[in-house]
Amino acid sequence: MSRYILKSLAAVGLALGLGAPSSAQDAAPDPADWKAVKQAAEGQTVYWHAWGGSNAINDYIRWAGDRLAERHGVTVEHVKLKDTADAVSRVIAEKSAGKDQDGSVDLIWINGENFAAMKEKGLLFGPWAEDVPNWKYVDVEGKPAVTSDFTVPTDGLEAPWGMAQIIFYHDTAHLTDPPRSIPEILEWAKANPGRFAYPQPPDFVGSTFLKQAVIELAPNPDVLQQPVNETAYVTATEPLWQYLDELTPNLWRSGAAYPQSSTRLIQLMADGEIDLALSIELNAPSNAIANYELPDTVRSYVLDGGTIGNASFVAIPYNANAKAGAMVLANFLMSPEAQARKQDPAVWGSGTVLAMDKLDPKDRARFDAIELGVATLTPAELGEALPEPHPSWMVRLEQDWTARYGVGQ
Repeated sequence: MSRYILKSLAAVGLALGLGAPSSAQDAAPDPADWKAVKQAAEGQTVYWHAWGGSNAINDYIRWAGDRLAERHGVTVEHVKLKDTADAVSRVIAEKSAGKDQDGSVDLIWINGENFAAMKEKGLLFGPWAEDVPNWKYVDVEGKPAVTSDFTVPTDGLEAPWGMAQIIFYHDTAHLTDPPRSIPEILEWAKANPGRFAYPQPPDFVGSTFLKQAVIELAPNPDVLQQPVNETAYVTATEPLWQYLDELTPNLWRSGAAYPQSSTRLIQLMADGEIDLALSIELNAPSNAIANYELPDTVRSYVLDGGTIGNASFVAIPYNANAKAGAMVLANFLMSPEAQARKQDPAVWGSGTVLAMDKLDPKDRARFDAIELGVATLTPAELGEALPEPHPSWMVRLEQDWTARYGVGQ
């Protein structure tokens, strides 16, 4: 999921001298001529490089592929990734080898640093995303993240297909009044040592906890919206490191070990080892309850000042072999049908990128019929998401966190 980050892409790209896209992009189908795009897509195979670590997500991608085959004659092959960086590295290697056409990657599930670096190095096809038919349903006004990926303008180079936001969750049988801010989490952890954990950065959820903390603690959080510079970084992060110095010995296992993923947090809560955890997946606690992995007394909430949210996107490499098929797939992923299915907790539970007031009554009914899980927050309860910092901040935070608190340091 867009949670997997390539930290060396910019350096590698610079070393390779990557520049603007080649003339292969000029021969690509025009997304404004949708009839021609659909005609060109028929018979194509789209190699979609996407995280493969969830059965529910894999099943959804398989379902989308079945619909593309039935309706458009497009075959979708899910290339399952452990890390989005693997797909990006493949595009870099092909660029270095002069393979500016017939590339092996047709679509990538992407955001954050990976998108910023690919955009900077001219490795993306487009603009196209704002010209496909289903863009008209996207909630551009209410969800700014759909056009600004970690502060970097998308400029039509990627299409949004899911929303995520940090939630905290707790077992009400053991914790009835959870802490409602980053400072309150510290005070609660001191009074309840060992009962809170976050995944070890660079796990995306663990890194996002660091960003959430620095947003709340920094003297001027507005600087986080700009590329990191040394002076601003030192000033903004000094309160964070002081905070973590106090929090770490009060974490699960006193900070001597960290969970490796947000899935592990669910296991720790189920085993009674922790009382407070967090996730980027809005429906994760409800899904765990439905699967008998957590007790039905678990509930989720957001901090009083709001929590970080972001959008997930799909992007087409500049040298993709099946650009037309990739656009048809991306357009389907933004359709009310696909978005409603994706938001259904019984299928996945991911937030939609669409605006309900832009849908006709039949399509709104798809969303109205969705039954939220017992521990899933409504959009009103989630409130407005806090914007992600510029991608450069996460790279630096992860590096410094590892040097200070990483296991074995």
